[in-house]
Amino acid sequence: MSDNGDNGDGTAKTAVPGGRADGAGKDRTPGGPQPETIRFFGTTWVGHDSGYGVRRAAVAAGALVTTVAACFVMRLAYQGVQTADIGSFASFLFVAVFAICSAVAFARTWDGFRRRPADPAREESLRSLKAIGFIGSLLAYFIRSLTEAPGEQLRRTEYETAAAAYEKRRGARAGNPAARRKPRPRRG
Repeated sequence: MSDNGDNGDGTAKTAVPGGRADGAGKDRTPGGPQPETIRFFGTTWVGHDSGYGVRRAAVAAGALVTTVAACFVMRLAYQGVQTADIGSFASFLFVAVFAICSAVAFARTWDGFRRRPADPAREESLRSLKAIGFIGSLLAYFIRSLTEAPGEQLRRTEYETAAAAYEKRRGARAGNPAARRKPRPRRG
């Protein structure tokens, strides 16, 4: 465990009611649903605390810088194809493949921020396509981080739904059991 205020994976330590802020006493976590962590944000997206705004700005800047660097690398790769002089069809194919893969990767990444994939096996089969079109994924990550943590809307909706259902279940069984109506004796 690190001593710099995080959990060692970049997520901030959070105080747990009944527990300690350093992570000890985890056996006394509160009941109910727990928020899902988001890469680079941990659970700071719940209350927008612990430097959430700074993290979002850093993620946006990092995604933009990485996208620009990736475009530069792709330009060098294209120049290599041109220098090899393997023909105009190969050059066209190079550009078309990366453009299509980037568009698909952007759409899939963007869609993944709004809802869970309906078919995880299909999403797994598109992993290589998304890897080829990594510029599209980086661009989607950059654009989404301008407004919120990527995936925050999806996780917030799921978390609030689960918390409301938990409170409803908890409220239905709360109260003093001794004060409940006693069943009437049967006459018979």
